[in-house]
Amino acid sequence: MKNEHIGLATVAKSYLIIGALLAGLAVVLGAFGAHGLKSLLTSQQLNTFEIGVRYQMYHALALILLPALSAYVSSKWVNRAAFCFVTGTVLFSGSLYALAISGIKWFGPVTPLGGLFFITGWTLLMIGLLVGRSKENESAQQNLSDLDRTNAKHMAQAETNDKNRGAGNV
Repeated sequence: MKNEHIGLATVAKSYLIIGALLAGLAVVLGAFGAHGLKSLLTSQQLNTFEIGVRYQMYHALALILLPALSAYVSSKWVNRAAFCFVTGTVLFSGSLYALAISGIKWFGPVTPLGGLFFITGWTLLMIGLLVGRSKENESAQQNLSDLDRTNAKHMAQAETNDKNRGAGNV
C-alpha cells in the first residue's frame, strides 16, 4: 500500500480512498434502500438493510478521520484499526445487505464476525492512543520540520535568482 505523510504519522492512503468510497456508497445504498427497496422488502428486511448502511457510514467516516489522530497515535495502530474497519464493513454491512435482499439465512452468521472486526478495530485504536506516539512519529515530525526549512531555503534562493535575472534585463 502506498503511504502518505499526513500530520505526524504515515497513514496508508488506500484506507483514506476506501473510506471515501464506502461513505459515498453508503449514501447511494441508503437512497436505494429508502426509495428502491421500500416497496420490495418487508419492514424487518428494510430495517436490516438500513443497519448495514448506518454502520458502513460510521466506519467510513472513522477511516477518513483516522489521520486526525496521527499526532497522538502511531501509524502502526492507525493502520491496524483501519484494516479492521474495512474488513468489518465488508463482512458486517455486506452480510446484512445480502440477508435483507436475498432472505438467505446463512448470511446471518457472517454479521457477528464483521462486528468482531469493528470491536477489534476500536480496541486497537484505543490501545494505540494509550501507548501514544512512538519514535516513528517524533522522527516524522523532525523530517517535516527539516523539509520545511529546506523548502524555505530553496524558495528564498529562487526568489533571489529571479530578482538578479530581472535586474540585468532592465
